[in-house]
Amino acid sequence: MKRHLRAGRLLAVSVLLVAACGGSASPTDSDQTDAAEFEPGPLGAVVVAPGELIQIRSLNSISGDIAFLGIPNQRGVEMAIADYGPVAGREVSMGTPLDDLCSPDGGQSAAQATVADPSVIGVIGTTCSSAATAASPLISDAGMVMIAPSNTSPALTSDLAGDPSPSYHPGYYRTAHNDLFQGKAVALFVRDHLGFDTAAAIHDGDPYTQGLAEAFKDAFEELGGMVTAFTAVNKGDTDMIAALTEVAAGRPQALFFPVFMPEGGFIVQQVDGVVGLEDITLIVSAALLVDNFMELPESEGVYISGPDLRFGDNRNSITGRTAVELLDAYEAAYGEAPSGGYLGHAYDATTMLLRAIERAAVDIDGTLHIDRAQVRDELTGTSMDGIIGPIDCDLFGDCGTQRLTVLYNTDPSNIETGKNNVVFEYAP
Repeated sequence: MKRHLRAGRLLAVSVLLVAACGGSASPTDSDQTDAAEFEPGPLGAVVVAPGELIQIRSLNSISGDIAFLGIPNQRGVEMAIADYGPVAGREVSMGTPLDDLCSPDGGQSAAQATVADPSVIGVIGTTCSSAATAASPLISDAGMVMIAPSNTSPALTSDLAGDPSPSYHPGYYRTAHNDLFQGKAVALFVRDHLGFDTAAAIHDGDPYTQGLAEAFKDAFEELGGMVTAFTAVNKGDTDMIAALTEVAAGRPQALFFPVFMPEGGFIVQQVDGVVGLEDITLIVSAALLVDNFMELPESEGVYISGPDLRFGDNRNSITGRTAVELLDAYEAAYGEAPSGGYLGHAYDATTMLLRAIERAAVDIDGTLHIDRAQVRDELTGTSMDGIIGPIDCDLFGDCGTQRLTVLYNTDPSNIETGKNNVVFEYAP
């Protein structure tokens, strides 16, 4: 459960006990830090006056083709805020949900709206890596923090060898995996599990799809495989024949295309019409672990790589909520199962942020002072159990479990079977 407050920095235990019993209490001098003792760090501090709410934000894709991912993420934020309860005695507001549009322009616009409000401490988001590349530098420069539940591009954190990636900015964290791991997982699946020597890849040019396709290519070649084609389509394309014809020229045994809908749907619907690809094995990523792809008749027999969602008895150690309880509460609240695979990641990310804020908060005469640099320090030092499993953050913000699976979609008329049909797992 939560309540990991630094001794002497927040209300004393006796005050909390009185409040828990329905009474009221006023902090004594010994319960608070004297103003003269508090010095903001290099990023400054957020001041929350008596009666004001602690402000965080949700930046997710909540409209358009990628809303199936972003809406469950946003709802995960809402559920975590409710489960966590008051932070340092204050209610938490996520304000008006912001739409990252799964694009650089959307990420930049949402980030600009966020940093314009100096009361905001941090954000949960973005949904898409392309939006994060534009949002992250703005959030970082403002001294805020950003915890992404579903960004997986290696460009946002590090090369996993101790070097920051080109788009890494301090204050960025994620509970999603790093696609260097997913690229390795898919490569191992194709080379060792399926026993194939040749493969091709298609991406759409954004940081997520291109980064994952490149990670797969590099790992597959390291394993001795040959990538016969590495090509791209454009977002918005409906005719995939040219790209598929390029792939067919090399006669690969497998095709990996980590793209979103609707482009992924067009690829799977058109591939059989291209000479040389009639028997090719198709593999996609979690971008297509969604109902409107898996329900396509042509998706039968497609392999789907992504995060290991077999959460079992996992429990968030901050709120005490189990994975089963979270899913049950989601369906009860929203009348449906989550349409994307990152609800648990969003929930855990939000509890991480709230705990970091609470640990960094200092009460001075009823006013909270929340040091921005300390919030970052608290997040970097995160070690907890989450819905998704053990969470530990490295120096560049990778906090997730990095466990990955490959599913096999056997029946588009019963997609829940496919979502649970794990045929390969990777746990580095």
